[in-house]
Amino acid sequence: MKTTVKELRIILTVDNLDELIRFYRDTVGLETSKEWHEEAGNGIILDAGRASLELIDKKHAERIDQIEVGKRVAGPVRLALRVNEPITSAAESWLDGGAVEVAPSTTAPWSEVARVEAPDGMQITLFTTSTLADT
Repeated sequence: MKTTVKELRIILTVDNLDELIRFYRDTVGLETSKEWHEEAGNGIILDAGRASLELIDKKHAERIDQIEVGKRVAGPVRLALRVNEPITSAAESWLDGGAVEVAPSTTAPWSEVARVEAPDGMQITLFTTSTLADT
């Protein structure tokens, strides 16, 4: 019998939880779904809207990095988040909120993109259309 998955959740274990909550919730704009503060530990679940799992081989990852950044830079995990505003505005806002620019905005075959690195070191591709997973 096939299992039906209802939600995809990426869990990051971090040392700088408060800083990353400010970045992902306040700067990126993810909405709080659940938050807890307990003796056993603290955490937060941030809703990112529609989630998808994109599986690619190393050759394709290299192609994406080449197009978006000009060289291979991403590790085995990279986030891609679709934004509703112009890429340059979104990227500037995220840089002001603590991200580091990996590559400025550019036009990829699938959409307008920019690459930043979050304060936790996670590389994030900002994109403007929902066709990123089609590459």
